[in-house]
Amino acid sequence: MEKEAKIYVAGHRGMVGSAIMRELARQGYANIVTRTHAELDLCRQDEVERFFAEEKPEYVFLAAAKVGGIVANASALADFMYDNMILEMNVIHSAWKNGCRKLQFLGSSCIYPRMAPQPMKESCLLTSELEKTNEAYALAKISGLKYCEFLNRQYGTDFISVMPTNLYGPNDNYHPTHSHVVPALIRRFHEAKIEGAPSVVCWGDGSPLREFLYVDDLANLCVFLMNNYSGNETVNAGTGKELSIKQLTELVAKVVGYEGEIKWDTSKPNGTPRKLLDVSKSRELGWCYKTELEEGLRLSYADFLSNPMRAER
Repeated sequence: MEKEAKIYVAGHRGMVGSAIMRELARQGYANIVTRTHAELDLCRQDEVERFFAEEKPEYVFLAAAKVGGIVANASALADFMYDNMILEMNVIHSAWKNGCRKLQFLGSSCIYPRMAPQPMKESCLLTSELEKTNEAYALAKISGLKYCEFLNRQYGTDFISVMPTNLYGPNDNYHPTHSHVVPALIRRFHEAKIEGAPSVVCWGDGSPLREFLYVDDLANLCVFLMNNYSGNETVNAGTGKELSIKQLTELVAKVVGYEGEIKWDTSKPNGTPRKLLDVSKSRELGWCYKTELEEGLRLSYADFLSNPMRAER
């Protein structure tokens, strides 16, 4: 990407989009186009077509999405599928129709099968059944990356996709029921510390294994791939390291400074037993993550404390 090229970041106020904005600014890209949801509803095809016809961005980072944790995904299956599929199709299609030079689609590691061989290679996509608790979201994301692939094959576009592992970091969503595991734990342990609660109850039995990537590291990879990768197959974004949910909760409690007891509600679902990405492709391209988990959690907690209104979302 040329430094003066017009770049559109869809979802620039979200955790991933705002991290991409920081990374673009850090690297000297200044001609950035953004729109708030009030200014541009990506689920409205007419609005998206008008925006692209007027602005004609040369590069697009598609980081906009309807996201949430296990509860949100399981309780709003139709909403997650419809909103994500509509908005991504609108953006990708309009980018192609208006001559966008390159588009990057941001997906999620939940696109891979529930019992995929570990670590999960990009090639295991669609080889077996998805995890039921986030199947709707996964199907929408699979549709987006496949549409990028099909446009490349039919029309010669240069549209790529990136599949991040579990993300955390600045500008996360700390909603008490609609957040992902890291922000949910940060909020829960913080409130327990403030209230002097003797114990905190966490879902499941703590055995599932998970991988976590600091969002600013993802943003660095996103810009790197826009400049260094073209291809129909997606690229995994992760650390290649994993830990149990039990280990994660203990680490978050340590970072927050909560010293009470951690209890487990085994009547609640664990989700996928293990989710570790094979990150050999990004490594072969010359990229590696920088932020270790404990350091990233400390940065995330500092962000949570400095932005108290965020906890109310």
